[in-house]
Amino acid sequence: MDHTLKIKVNISNRTYPLTIKREEEEAIRLAVKHINEAVKRFEERYAVQDKQDVLAMCALQIATQNVRQKQKYEEHSGQVESLLTELGQAMKSDLA
Repeated sequence: MDHTLKIKVNISNRTYPLTIKREEEEAIRLAVKHINEAVKRFEERYAVQDKQDVLAMCALQIATQNVRQKQKYEEHSGQVESLLTELGQAMKSDLA
């Protein structure tokens, strides 16, 4: 059974053929929608003539959001690890 899917996506009025895993389709289509919405916002807010500039600014914005999410995840992961360590120590002292 083939688990790949051939789709075409349209980003900023250009069509891109992709071969993807079937389970990735929804995420890819949502990402394409997110990119196109970002392109539209940049075009409405700024007088940018070059599509390349718009796409670069969209990429920067999306990458920045991704970095922030990773930083939050790492921060919270550290807090969770610390709490688990404290809980483990508390449980050891209760058992002793």
